[in-house]
Amino acid sequence: MADAALSRYTVMASWDDCPHLDEDAKRELLAEFPPFQREARSKGIPALGSGTIYPVPENEMRCAPFEVPDHWPRCWGADTDAGAGWTAAVWLAWDRESNVFYVYDCFKRSHQEPAVTVQAIKARGAWIPGVADAAGLAVTAHDSEQIIGILRQGGLDVVLPDKAVEAGIQQVWELLSGGRLRIFSNCGPLFDELRLYRRDEKGRIVKKDDHLVDALRYCVRSGRERMKTKPGSAKTAQTTIYDPAKAGTAWMS
Repeated sequence: MADAALSRYTVMASWDDCPHLDEDAKRELLAEFPPFQREARSKGIPALGSGTIYPVPENEMRCAPFEVPDHWPRCWGADTDAGAGWTAAVWLAWDRESNVFYVYDCFKRSHQEPAVTVQAIKARGAWIPGVADAAGLAVTAHDSEQIIGILRQGGLDVVLPDKAVEAGIQQVWELLSGGRLRIFSNCGPLFDELRLYRRDEKGRIVKKDDHLVDALRYCVRSGRERMKTKPGSAKTAQTTIYDPAKAGTAWMS
């Protein structure tokens, strides 16, 4: 049995690796699958299909990086564990004219001390407000506040997010499906997580490799309320971004 196991390995291949499939055959095959399965079927990306949480084709969320204008409001979201495991963060900017949000940066590090996290976030703009969750490590709500306190002591403008999972997922999904949330192509680690972010056969979220997608959910759910423009920009005065009392369902549409 040991020899048999050693004789097997797994290869992830796309249709482009199949010489017997010409372009016409690929088009015919692609037409047989629903849009959310096409990249999984044609590129060999595992775990996508009916269980995927955000069934949006990757090419519809991906965009080429560009310089974010100073007058676009920004925020960041983080999923941190104070150095005991993974720490991840994403940065979000809002083009108010087109009402489209852009994830323009991210990072994900293993066993990163809070001081290093603080410097990484400040390097991307110490003026940008954020939301961060620390409950992955914390035992009590007080522990979470203590960890957030460490980030604040480092000079970050940060609060705990609203962690409502299903409501947050719904908001991210509505933005993605409506073409109002785009992700810069250089955010490779986030795309890696989105490809595998899924539910099991009982409808439960598979809690594995989801630190960046959680950070994105915090950004969308809570970070948008805190967005600010860069000090000194032409439209700095317009810093009130989201008023829940006035938004109604239009904010989520």
